[in-house]
Order: sequence, then C-alpha cells, then structure tokens
Amino acid sequence: MNFELFIAKRLHYEQKGKKRVSKTAVKIAVLGTAIGTAVMIIAMCVITGFKNEIREKLIGFSSHYQICGLSERGSIDCRPISVDSLLLSKIQRIDGIKHAQRVCNYGAILKTEEDVQGIIFKGVDSDYNWNFFENSIVDGRIADISKDSLSKEAVISSRLAQKMNLSVGDKMRIYFVLDGKIRVRPLTITGLYNTGFTDFDDKIVIADLRHLQRLNSWSEDKVTHVEIQIADFNTLDEHYDKIFRTIGNRFDEDGNPYILKSVKELSPQIFAWLEMLDINVAIILILMICVAGFTIASSLLILILERTNMIGILFALGENSWSIRKIFLYQSLFLVGKGMLIGNIISIALCWLQMQFHLIPLDPETYYVDHVPAEIVPSTIILLNIGIATISTLILIAPTYIIKNISPAEAIRFE
Repeated sequence: MNFELFIAKRLHYEQKGKKRVSKTAVKIAVLGTAIGTAVMIIAMCVITGFKNEIREKLIGFSSHYQICGLSERGSIDCRPISVDSLLLSKIQRIDGIKHAQRVCNYGAILKTEEDVQGIIFKGVDSDYNWNFFENSIVDGRIADISKDSLSKEAVISSRLAQKMNLSVGDKMRIYFVLDGKIRVRPLTITGLYNTGFTDFDDKIVIADLRHLQRLNSWSEDKVTHVEIQIADFNTLDEHYDKIFRTIGNRFDEDGNPYILKSVKELSPQIFAWLEMLDINVAIILILMICVAGFTIASSLLILILERTNMIGILFALGENSWSIRKIFLYQSLFLVGKGMLIGNIISIALCWLQMQFHLIPLDPETYYVDHVPAEIVPSTIILLNIGIATISTLILIAPTYIIKNISPAEAIRFE
C-alpha cells in the first residue's frame, strides 16, 4: 500500500475516543464542503430547469424559427406570404428539421356580453403540432381541425376564460377589423390550456386558419407565418444558415420577400434575461468554492499544527517534505470527498422532491412559471463534482507548504 495513503487513513480513522481540537475542525470542514457542494448543484439544476422551461414555452408558442413577410409600420400583423406545399417540403427535407407548419396570426377582439378583450387569433392548419398545448390542457380537449371542412372549434387559455367568464362548451364571438369593416366569427370553446406564461396565455386563441383566409379572401397557400421546429435547440444557429440558404433572397408569387427569424430574435428581451442568469450562477459557484476552500484549508492547518510532533519524527526518520505533505493532502481529500458525497445526496434529493411535488411556488406573472423548476442533468453534476474536487486539491496544496519550514528538532519538542 502507498505509505502516505496508509498513514493518512490511520490518522483519519483514529479520532474516536480522543479529544482533539481537529475533531471540531473536521466537522466544520465536512459541513462547509457539503453545504457548498449542495448549493452549487442546486443552483445549476434550478437555473438549467428554469432556462429550459422558459425556452420550451417560447418555442411552444412560436417554434424555433418563423418565416414571415414584412410588417407594415405601426402594425403587429405581417403581410401575408404564399407558401405552397413544394416550399414546405423543401424545408422539411433539411436535415435536423422536425416539423414545419403554416399558421396565421391576426389581431382581433374577443367580446362577451360583459367584457371585451384584445387577443391574437392564431389560425392553424390540420397538420399543426399540438404536443405543447396537449400537455398544457387543463379542461376539455384540443380543437378538431381537419382538411375536409372548416372547423368552428377553438382553444383558449384558462386565464382568458376566467377573465371573460367562459368555460368549455361555451360559444364566443371573435371580431375582426378588415378594411374599416367589422367582421365576426362565432366559435365554440373545446379546451382550456394553461402554460403559466401569462404574456401569451392572456392573448392567444387558437382556431382554424381558414377563417382568416376566407375573411381576407386569401388563397389556401396564403399565411402570415411558417413555424419551423428543430430536434435540438443547441443547433439553432447552424439550422438558421441551412434554412436561409433555402428561402433567402426568394420572393413569393406576389413579390413579397421571405423573412427568417429565430426564436431569439422574436423574444430578445427574454433570452437576454436568461443569459444574465448564467452570471448569477457563476457568482454563486465562485462564492461557494471560496467558502468551502477557505474552510477546508483552515482545517488542514489545524491538522498540521496538531501533528507537529509526528512531522518532526517523520523528518528525523528520513521522510522528505513532499511525502509528509501528501499525507495531509490525502487526509484533507477524505474530508472533501465525504462533504461532497453528503452535498450530492442532499442536493439531488431536494431537486427531485421539487421536480415531483413543486414544493416551492412562484408568481407566474413575474417568473413565467408557477413553481421553481429544476432539472437534474447527470453530466452537469459529474462535471461540477470533478471541478470541485480539482479546485479543492489545488487550494489544499498551498497550506501544506508550512511543513517545509518546520524544524525536526523543534517539532519533536513541540507541545
């Protein structure tokens, strides 16, 4: 067995039954490392979960990319573009593209006998990917939109339904202002969704896009947007270039250019806010590493001072300073390992409980989610543990230099 490791184990496990100052220091070192490790892992899991939750909601409402026309000055509505099945199939054949779908977004008014609410009417086709809204349905079902006939069903948010005193099965009237004239479309509510993303929940009403096409006398190819979904968000920039090469510098049959926008361009303020969270995580990691490092380094100094006699004897027997330093490094790493193990168990357990039971709530109007999201990513936790162990080892090397300055004769007489 390695000599230094053997001595370190003996020193580490001989504490029972002996009153030593180092016993308290050891407990503090283990506790400090455990708390630091737990806080760092929880911070990473919460920030990762929060960013992914917000990002998935943005993508659910607007997809990874949108192809649209130019917007008129002062208008939220884009000029309609012609998107035929040939162009749609070209986009869907791009490697990594998960789905492409035609939609129409149009400003409208939802009116009941008591209330009036401005909304965005989102018209969707029969091939619309409902996965995001199916997972958010709290009452009823999604609208049945088929190719054969115009559907008069609609899905709205539970927040909007509550404001307007509506429920599943009720009929509502959507008013459109077209060329100075008011046109109305009666629709039946089949489902209520709740994503917690209040900025969108308060506005979006989803129904058949053919309502807008008929109101505006558009052909079946005319839409305001094409939503494109990809398999991996991390390839967002890469796929932007691929899609742009397909539709860039191209015009539809009416001479309208195709404009490509990513979800980051559609919601720049939210993504800038999410990027700022990374700075918060970095600050937390630095502070916790400093606290844990200072605690374990202080404990190591106490261990060295308490074993000054042993150090003098080892010097007298011919051991060099590096060999003796390794003994205390091993002993300190035992403490770091124990603290990290406790910290991992505590943090992963707390994150799992939060994921399952949503114990800590949040205000969705402020944070866009109704609970603290957490996501346990094994690779991230493993890398974080490797980083903690590496940095701790480097920090611990410095205090051991005091051993080089210890005189064997004085050390043996030390009390």
